[in-house]
Amino acid sequence: MRVVQKAAPDKAAPHKAAPGDEVVERGILSGIRSSIAGISFNFFLAALKCVAGIAGHSFVLLADGIESFSDVVTSAIIYMGLRFAIKPPDADHPYGHGKADPIAAVMVGVAMMLAGLGIAWESVVLIRTPHPLPRIYTLGVVLLAVALKMLLSRYVGVVNRAIESTALRSEAWHHLSDATISGVAFLGIAVALWTRNPTADDWAALCVSPVIVLGGWRQLRRPFAELLDTAPPPEVEQKVRGAARDVALVLGLEKCFVRKVGFRYYVDLHVVVAGDLTVREGHRIAHEVANQVRQRVSRVAEVLVHIEPEEELLRLKR
Repeated sequence: MRVVQKAAPDKAAPHKAAPGDEVVERGILSGIRSSIAGISFNFFLAALKCVAGIAGHSFVLLADGIESFSDVVTSAIIYMGLRFAIKPPDADHPYGHGKADPIAAVMVGVAMMLAGLGIAWESVVLIRTPHPLPRIYTLGVVLLAVALKMLLSRYVGVVNRAIESTALRSEAWHHLSDATISGVAFLGIAVALWTRNPTADDWAALCVSPVIVLGGWRQLRRPFAELLDTAPPPEVEQKVRGAARDVALVLGLEKCFVRKVGFRYYVDLHVVVAGDLTVREGHRIAHEVANQVRQRVSRVAEVLVHIEPEEELLRLKR
């Protein structure tokens, strides 16, 4: 006996929001606003770093500025990914458009790796090319960049707690990585000025590039896992199992599968009941299990319940 309880709305009955849905919606809107803020601040920082890097003879600052321009692109990708991911299910996408979130995160990771490789290449070229010392005012520009990036990373991280967006998590880590890069740029410029050796600035840029590449590679793992429907953290499944077992007449669970699509979870349950129950009673239990799961586990979009008779389960175990 297979009974399906869907959380998605249909034409026959309006969708009743599950607990936490409003929090998720507010979180997604906050995530979109944080992406807009990221675009604005990254564009400002990119222009400031590039101008100061060129005028102040600091390649590490110029490289950081170019990387910040790539951040404008990645923030725009996050924004578009979130806007697309919140679209409701339709005939062609019955599970919604949530996969746009990890796809955006993949694009951010790839962009970080390409930026790191580009900076490494230019650093090697400039180490072999004589150029003037950086100007002292470039240190102030770098400190401003560190402060703004740390604030952006914290802001995006707080926003992401409500929805666990893979793309926003990558964005927060990206901002933190940029703050680290700017910190290394500060050291490179300071050493170049202290030792009167302009190549120290270029060596700092070269040291930064592996950090960027490694950071991009690390950010690719989580979205790829989500795209491949890797199981979420064990505590999510434990909550689902606990909610299902508490339903009257449920004797146990044979299987429990949970996967994350965008900002919500989809659950597939095999519930064990007495074999002499009627189809109507089994159908009622399945609906009760689905309702309990959605009530007690936040961000569950859909629950599919398969009813297993106790006798069949015992036969399979022999």
